Amino acid sequence: MPAYDYKCPSCDCVFEVNRGIQQTGPIACPTCGIEAKRVFAPVGIVFKGSGFHNTDYRPKQAVPAASEGASDTQSAQTAACAAEGSPACASCPAAE
Repeated sequence: MPAYDYKCPSCDCVFEVNRGIQQTGPIACPTCGIEAKRVFAPVGIVFKGSGFHNTDYRPKQAVPAASEGASDTQSAQTAACAAEGSPACASCPAAE
């Protein structure tokens, strides 16, 4: 059976009640006996695995490729552009 949180409007007593989903009707406060209101709380959500926007569209980690004609300056600039996540500039070898 699910547990639901209730709060009394007069004495601010917060308590938990185990009741079925199909059960209806008022719940009395155990302290003062007045009808309590149900408290709704947000549920934590964790997105894991494929199929979610924040995992599918995450920027790819660019690994600078060591080519024979590339100088150290060009590979450093390529790594800097990839690490910042900024779009490649026209002079950057990553734009090719």
